[in-house]
Amino acid sequence: MSSTAQEPATAREFVKQSSLYQEFLAEREEILKHKWLESERLGYDIGFERALLDWIRKHRESWRAARRQQVSASGAVAPEKKSS
Repeated sequence: MSSTAQEPATAREFVKQSSLYQEFLAEREEILKHKWLESERLGYDIGFERALLDWIRKHRESWRAARRQQVSASGAVAPEKKSS
């Protein structure tokens, strides 16, 4: 296998390990949780786009502030905590 065939895989792994990508995944997970909760509350699937816009409007600022506080307290991004 040539080195050029391995470069894209290496680049993908680099992206997956980046803090920006990790933040994206954490935010996406929160949006999906919000989608599930709101869909359950309303009795129908509200869809990702509606959940995204609603979450951004209602929760993003406080979620990001909490994430920043976690990062400053630990010096690194804290792993996601599962709520019950």
